[in-house]
Amino acid sequence: MNSKTDGTTPTVRTRLELLQQVKAWKQAGDTVGFVPTMGALHSGHLSLVEKAREKATRIVASIFVNPTQFAPGEDFDTYPRDESADLAKLASVGCDLAYLPTVDEMYPEGTLTNVRVESMSDVLDGIYRPHFFYGVTTVVARLFLHVQPDVAVFGEKDYQQLQIIRRMVRDLAFPIDILGAPTARDADGLAQSSRNLYLTPDERRNAGALQAALHRAAMRLSVGVRPSIALQEATQLLSRSGFGNVDYVSLVDKDTLQDLPDEPLRDGMVARLLGAAWMGRTRLIDNISVTR
Repeated sequence: MNSKTDGTTPTVRTRLELLQQVKAWKQAGDTVGFVPTMGALHSGHLSLVEKAREKATRIVASIFVNPTQFAPGEDFDTYPRDESADLAKLASVGCDLAYLPTVDEMYPEGTLTNVRVESMSDVLDGIYRPHFFYGVTTVVARLFLHVQPDVAVFGEKDYQQLQIIRRMVRDLAFPIDILGAPTARDADGLAQSSRNLYLTPDERRNAGALQAALHRAAMRLSVGVRPSIALQEATQLLSRSGFGNVDYVSLVDKDTLQDLPDEPLRDGMVARLLGAAWMGRTRLIDNISVTR
């Protein structure tokens, strides 16, 4: 382990180093919490570390920009990276260890195995980014095997990802407790995201309309408005607020992610409302719980 004296989190870059440290912790009676990230950390990521700390005595965060979840033409090469700043931020919330593997460490030469969660990966964002969740589940499964955590924390901002990871863990019997953490938001309601750095000042001023549109739709649905009406109203509000293409505004089963029928929600029913839309060249996603 590369110990730090400059106020940043200690790092390891190989699976062997990581396993040695995790083994030592577990032999000492510690439990291990895990937060996987792609870096460019913000307060939302740090809140995941803090939540993991509530459930485990040692915390590992990974920083790995995963090439398999980017399609050709997407922003893999330009995705924001700032290792030193990330390590300082992790240290500020008491992260015990940062795992910074190389691509070769995660995907050894000749690797042929991938993990696919069918059906749930092919709806919502999966329609517009058909490669994405297969890359996510493959890398997360590999990270779980490397880190061997007792608990892992994912943000509810990426709600579809959270539910897919939960299904993968259940189906493959990973002995890991998966926790969802509430979405961290800026003052105007915009969900915090590393890609928010791409927004121009004018776009940033308008971007909070995504959460506002979903909140209004959720209120309408909660009083019995039919989904088709509430979703159309939300789409129109986004267009009026400066968003370009609206990929989707969808009301789905909170567990399976399948579309709900176009009828008023039943009393006591809990569903999930998700949206994805483009502000300039930046694609933003968000979601909100809906209860009748």
